[in-house]
Amino acid sequence: MRYSALSDGLVPPAKRQYVPTSGTYPKGFLAGSAHVGVKPSNTKFDDLAIIASETPCSAAAVFTKNKFQAAPVTVSRDTLKRRNGDGIRAIVVNAGCANAVTGKGGIEDARKMGETTDSCFNDVRDDNNASQTLVMSTGVIGQRLPIDKIVTKIPSAHHNLSSTHSAWLSAARAICTTDTFPKLLSRTFTLPSSPNQTYRIAGMTKGAGMIHPNMATLLGILCTDAPIAPSAMHPLLTAAVDASFNSISVDGDTSTNDTVAFLANGAAAANGASPITATSPADPTYVAMQTVLTDFATDLAKLVVRDGEGATKFVTVRVTGGASHVDAKRVAAAIARSPLVKTALYGRDANWGRVLCAIGYAEGVESVVPAETSVSFVPGDGSAELKVVVLGEPEAVDEARAAEILGQEDVEIWVRLSEGGKGEAVYWTCDFSHEYVTINGDYRT
Repeated sequence: MRYSALSDGLVPPAKRQYVPTSGTYPKGFLAGSAHVGVKPSNTKFDDLAIIASETPCSAAAVFTKNKFQAAPVTVSRDTLKRRNGDGIRAIVVNAGCANAVTGKGGIEDARKMGETTDSCFNDVRDDNNASQTLVMSTGVIGQRLPIDKIVTKIPSAHHNLSSTHSAWLSAARAICTTDTFPKLLSRTFTLPSSPNQTYRIAGMTKGAGMIHPNMATLLGILCTDAPIAPSAMHPLLTAAVDASFNSISVDGDTSTNDTVAFLANGAAAANGASPITATSPADPTYVAMQTVLTDFATDLAKLVVRDGEGATKFVTVRVTGGASHVDAKRVAAAIARSPLVKTALYGRDANWGRVLCAIGYAEGVESVVPAETSVSFVPGDGSAELKVVVLGEPEAVDEARAAEILGQEDVEIWVRLSEGGKGEAVYWTCDFSHEYVTINGDYRT
């Protein structure tokens, strides 16, 4: 399958199934986009997006742990802190330039993006002199934004705000860089506290390379019209991210700009309805909201893996029988980020020795017992697994069957660390192809 970035405006035929043709979007949320031309080579495609709420929102975000944190990460974190996660109206995003490692000038540019977006709303409050807009940027590191061009076009993106599917999809396209398709999902749900009330959640994400978790892994925006208090937003989001965006890897690199934000405006709540506030597992409404958000974030995160730069396979790494969940996840992560495993998958080579190697060097895992370890390749078509190692002993591998399994788009590597361990974890990754090198060999230029 030939890789083709979205910059040519065309979604590859194999990826069109992942692009929604309709959606159900949360009440009171709008999306808009505009063309700036942040990268001089982009002469016609939108590269600026705004996601906005008609009323102020509860908000939370998780950010990269890369020590070289981009200006929009610093500015958005400060905005949330000063507002205590309350009163956010919008998120503004530019593609084409990351505004990372750009010094004090980059901070000023990020603030200017937020302030300009604020000025588009007539009812903006001046709480603590803090912006009501979160800022995100993605693209080339080490270059200043063409800030004058961007702030000139922010009113255009605001003017284009709409609740239509077309507007949401255009915004999802506008935040793409090397992505081959826009990543957008929406769905409805109910909560135990108001079983007759339908709520909605929608989200978009971008990312195809420089994807490896250490908090977030890319840019993601999640919005719901359910009522959630600011105090509940961050614990809900961090738990969801740990099981989703923090469980994927494309190439093992953690970006300077990683941000996943979550907004809730309560617009669909009945009059007098109380917001979700409890963070106790005993609260069925909180637990239900956590499940909805985690499942939704997981499905978004999987789209990032399916669009990994140059990827031809979607790979699930499932580890069972671990001494703990932490051990199982560390083993799964080691396998998912191994270049040797990923290149073997691309070549349809059932090189199980590379899988065992990754298991053996998984950092911080002392519970691996070689004589109790088993490895299988599981095809995506539902047919029988191919056992390659059973209790530390190699099986006679049918190489033709192995090549057939690894030739499928969806493949699972199933590792059993023991028969008695209860720890389980799942990671999602992709293969490494020649195209990954081609794409990243001249990304900046």
